Amino acid sequence: MRYDRTVHLDTDFAITVDRVREALAEQGFGILTEIDVTATLKAKLDHDMEDYVILGACNPPLAHRALEVDRSVGLLLPCNVVVRSDGAGTVVQALAPNTMVALTELDALRPVAEEATQRLDAALTSLTTTDVTT
Repeated sequence: MRYDRTVHLDTDFAITVDRVREALAEQGFGILTEIDVTATLKAKLDHDMEDYVILGACNPPLAHRALEVDRSVGLLLPCNVVVRSDGAGTVVQALAPNTMVALTELDALRPVAEEATQRLDAALTSLTTTDVTT
């Protein structure tokens, strides 16, 4: 089972991060946190790596519905969206929402996962309007 939803874009990293924020907002996701992995690893380990950011996205109605089914599912909510440099382009990845159904085996989460998948896919697809996906 694939646990990610991924698009490859032929755009600059900074532009992609801005576009991802906008695309997620259009689908009802707010960005609650941002982790600059590149800067953190440089500061803490003096390690250089490609541009890599983790956006903590949340769709409150979907999160609420999932948490009403199982309080522990917060561990599996499809909240992290990764934007990273990849050669001359960027990669945008999100956790596949069906992962929470597969791991918990709770069918009551399926409608939430399906809606989250539709919204995340719509956001990712909107990023590819003028870019190539793989």
